[in-house]
Amino acid sequence: MITYKALRADRRQFLALTGLTLSEFQLLLSTFPQAYQRLYPVNRTCEGQPRQRSAGGGCKGRLEQPEEKLLFLLVYLKTYPLQVVMAELFGLSQPQVNYWIQRLLPVLRSALDDLGVLPERDPTHFAQAQGASGKAPRLIIDATERRRQRPKNAEKQAIFYSGRKKKHCDKNVVLVNARGQRIDYLSRTYPGKTHEKKIADEEGISYPPEATLFKDTGFQGYEPAVKKTCQAKKKATPRKAHRGREANEPEVGTDSGPSGT
Repeated sequence: MITYKALRADRRQFLALTGLTLSEFQLLLSTFPQAYQRLYPVNRTCEGQPRQRSAGGGCKGRLEQPEEKLLFLLVYLKTYPLQVVMAELFGLSQPQVNYWIQRLLPVLRSALDDLGVLPERDPTHFAQAQGASGKAPRLIIDATERRRQRPKNAEKQAIFYSGRKKKHCDKNVVLVNARGQRIDYLSRTYPGKTHEKKIADEEGISYPPEATLFKDTGFQGYEPAVKKTCQAKKKATPRKAHRGREANEPEVGTDSGPSGT
């Protein structure tokens, strides 16, 4: 069974299972209990009703301490196993796993917001948020795809089919600050069939005028009001030599042997 006390002794495994270093985990843990108390006050029950007895009564759960709650949720988000697997890892039942996931996700979002690390979701406010640093931002725009369950309806299948590796997915556009190496903007979620340039156009993101924007060929033709845009170019595929006679034939305009032969 996974516990915080046992896992923190192995920093490499801790990073692999949570996606955070121990120091990053401790930083997030500094705001996590306060966010939990805001959403679930001790004078209220799980259903939001006034308590009839003091908090802490009854049997103790597996996820009693804040660090155990945070570890549980981070392992789920990083590895995304089946809920029955999470139940085995943390000594819970499958319904308990489902209950804690739904209960803790809003807490994590609130804790990240307290730390000021959540990406901007309003495209009209992005330029203002970037301008606060005082430096000309270097931004990278890209699209992310997250697999989803294949819809049974044929029309929905076509909408969510991305055309890549036969997968159905949801798609978002993100903007990464190259200086801070963090995601500063996250778009709304679109069906996998939607092209990334179309998403960027529909979002209508406002950029700082002095920004430099790096993009790939998926955003060809996307030219927002920035100082400069840089787009990667595809390398020309070298022509493969054919087997047999054509591979040995000289190129036109080259000597095939000594002069006069």
